[in-house]
Amino acid sequence: FAVPLALIGALGHGELARMRKLVPAAALPGMLGVAAAPLAAELTGDRAGPAIAVAAALGLAPAAAAALSPAPARRTAAATTALGVAWLGLTLGHAVLLRDLPHGIGLVIDVLLATFLGDTAAQLAGSAWGRRKLAPSISPNKTVEGLAAGILVGTAAVVVAALAFEDAWLSAVDALALGLACALAAPAGDLFESRLKRRAGVKDSGGLFGAHGGVLDRADAVIAAALAGYYVAIAVT
Repeated sequence: FAVPLALIGALGHGELARMRKLVPAAALPGMLGVAAAPLAAELTGDRAGPAIAVAAALGLAPAAAAALSPAPARRTAAATTALGVAWLGLTLGHAVLLRDLPHGIGLVIDVLLATFLGDTAAQLAGSAWGRRKLAPSISPNKTVEGLAAGILVGTAAVVVAALAFEDAWLSAVDALALGLACALAAPAGDLFESRLKRRAGVKDSGGLFGAHGGVLDRADAVIAAALAGYYVAIAVT
């Protein structure tokens, strides 16, 4: 589980570096730093693992990225690398920690349900009934009505999943808290990545998935939901 997440993180940071127009060599320190966090979480088996890996990378990667960049771009390289390591490293590291909790597979499934069903509901409701723009300067197609529908459906999906099993390990109240946290965090993660793209003047973070964009376009919501889901899960389970 940690290895593909490390790959996702490295590719995602590479996309962030390209958006910020870093030279390829300058992207490498951040890619390695991001990949270190989920691997550290798996190898140490401790919640401090991702934080230690990210802290170490933040001490080294920005300086290395700056050194590998042309002089005018050194400040951008350092800032971009620090952002990527902190954002992607911590969220992906916590995704591994989530998987390693008791009932970790179920928790990961709950995060995926809240994220993807919530996103689907938001798109459908926004297209059908959306009138008020949520953040037009960041993501013009998102609406308040779509957001409300996404939060409702994403939360309900986790509650229904919890109640569907006779030997449920998650109560309805706990499932409500977990689902709501994930359903709120997912669109926040999406908007954060959209903001980065608007500042960079690009439509998609990359082209790995063709018309569906890049790694960051596909992972932005779910990694934010995994971070929120982890802390709710350790509080309720």
